[in-house]
Amino acid sequence: MDILTHEDDAFLDQTGAVKGGMRYVDRKFIDTALTRASSNPKIVPGGSACNTVVGVGRLGGTARFVGKCGNGKWGNMFCEDLIRQNVEPAVLRSNSPTGRVLSIITPDAQRSMFTFLGASAETRPEELDNGCFDGAAVVHVEGYLLFNPELITGTLQAAKAAGALVSLDLASFTVVEESRELLNQFMEKYVDIVMANEDEARAFSGSNSEQEALQILAEKTDIAVVKVGHRGSYIARGGKTWKVKALGDGRAVDTTGAGDLWASGFLFGLVNGYPLDRCGAIASACGYEVCQVIGASIPPDGWDRIRKLL
Repeated sequence: MDILTHEDDAFLDQTGAVKGGMRYVDRKFIDTALTRASSNPKIVPGGSACNTVVGVGRLGGTARFVGKCGNGKWGNMFCEDLIRQNVEPAVLRSNSPTGRVLSIITPDAQRSMFTFLGASAETRPEELDNGCFDGAAVVHVEGYLLFNPELITGTLQAAKAAGALVSLDLASFTVVEESRELLNQFMEKYVDIVMANEDEARAFSGSNSEQEALQILAEKTDIAVVKVGHRGSYIARGGKTWKVKALGDGRAVDTTGAGDLWASGFLFGLVNGYPLDRCGAIASACGYEVCQVIGASIPPDGWDRIRKLL
């Protein structure tokens, strides 16, 4: 679940948040941080991969979420919301609390996060052998899973065994910096599609050139994407590069879920056989619409505008 709160940079300093990044913490840390919050937090179902899968479902795609949550109220809310969003919940249950992310939104629309994994951290590789990826064209994995090498290895192996393409979102520059060696191994062995923003691409490649970073990523995978915020995105495949324009004037209410929903549009287009530039256009529309609201849920009128592109 996502806990969204609007705060100033002083709140980041008080709590030790990494501006634009993510830190793993325990449940008590999040509870304590919330006592210092100046705004009333909003609680919504979330998580990077979950946001992406929900977006695919809202676009009309066949979507399934694989994960683990608690048996309590928050876990029930999570599963019920997936069903409402046209997503099949292939969800394991645990007596541990449901995982949650405190997403701190500052006036510049940046988000900084504290993550308590809770029940989601208890997922075991052997639990993925029950056909949860059967029939999947693409298995989308969030980069945060790199902090659990055993689980991400099992996930990638199960996805490949099911005949699916593997899409990996690098998630955060802190993830890349702390997991670069493992990330290199997985990209060369398992990953077909990699998605990064400019900070993540820079952290992986060591280059300040977006084009050079894109090509370094493209050497590791079939399709590479580098998202550059209000300037759009770059897509590379087979030695070719596409530049995709962003929508709007660059102003955002909240960037929570922007990359996640970008991935929704791109993967939906890819699975439906659209050209990569059209996939990018749908992705940009999804990313734009989610930035116009608080949180990672696009309202119905936003989805109506996006569907006109399909």
